[in-house]
Amino acid sequence: MAIDKKKEVTVGVIMLGAALGYLLISLKLPNHTGIDAAFVPTLLAVMLCLLAVLQLISVFRTEQAPAEGVPPAGDEDSPRRLDVATLTKTLALILGYIALLSPIGFPIMTALYLYLQFIVLTPQEQKVTHVTYAVIALVTSAATYLLFREAFDLLLPAGLTNF
Repeated sequence: MAIDKKKEVTVGVIMLGAALGYLLISLKLPNHTGIDAAFVPTLLAVMLCLLAVLQLISVFRTEQAPAEGVPPAGDEDSPRRLDVATLTKTLALILGYIALLSPIGFPIMTALYLYLQFIVLTPQEQKVTHVTYAVIALVTSAATYLLFREAFDLLLPAGLTNF
């Protein structure tokens, strides 16, 4: 078995183990009839298990052949190279989101976080489309907030009500 295939199998097994652990934890949550606080974690755990199984299936179904035009794993121009600046910016955005979620509120912070994350993840050679990013962030934030409030009957931090 090639080294890349071994890595893919290892990733799949780790994913499956983490997903099964998450599923066991989510099944221990108190259940009520209908959609409750245990529904989404259980659904996510089942989806993670399915993704892990699909990962393992795809590893064993594909032949390990060298791809044309793909640089070797040790090449410095490899697209797999870790982008430290993007990672640092993403972690800073996540920490800021967590810190400001309660005082500012879910709708505003989620829209702001998504907008800034879109900018961070935009490739340098591509133009940033601010209006498109802002519209997607606002619509996604509002839809998520309304979904949790109306469909799941779960309150998310509204924010700015204390000011």
